[in-house]
Amino acid sequence: MPGFGDIVQKAFYLGVGLASYAGEKAGGKLAELRSQVQKLADEMVAKGEMTTDEARRFVEDMMKQAQQPPSSTAPTDKTPPAEPRRIEIVEEDEEPTVKDSSPTDDVDGLRNQVLELQEELKRLQRND
Repeated sequence: MPGFGDIVQKAFYLGVGLASYAGEKAGGKLAELRSQVQKLADEMVAKGEMTTDEARRFVEDMMKQAQQPPSSTAPTDKTPPAEPRRIEIVEEDEEPTVKDSSPTDDVDGLRNQVLELQEELKRLQRND
């Protein structure tokens, strides 16, 4: 039965091997990306869409962006809002207004609007 030291040593070698393999794969992908970006830049130079200096800078910028970690380009620490965003439907002839009322006032107002709309719907249905 292998000792604890052997297990730790094998785990360490496995980690080093995986890191080396990942590094090789990443290097291969970066080389492939560089050749594709260089090919695109060469095509743009041939079409006259950019100069050779612009193409060189373009390739360098793209490679810098590719080597940056994803976390630095897209912040993921967004916190959800404390309450839902309020949406107000504005008629064409109305101006939007900002309401500084409590949530219970909003609920009562909405209930009144619903009742008014129900009454208008009933009235319209009777007229048909």
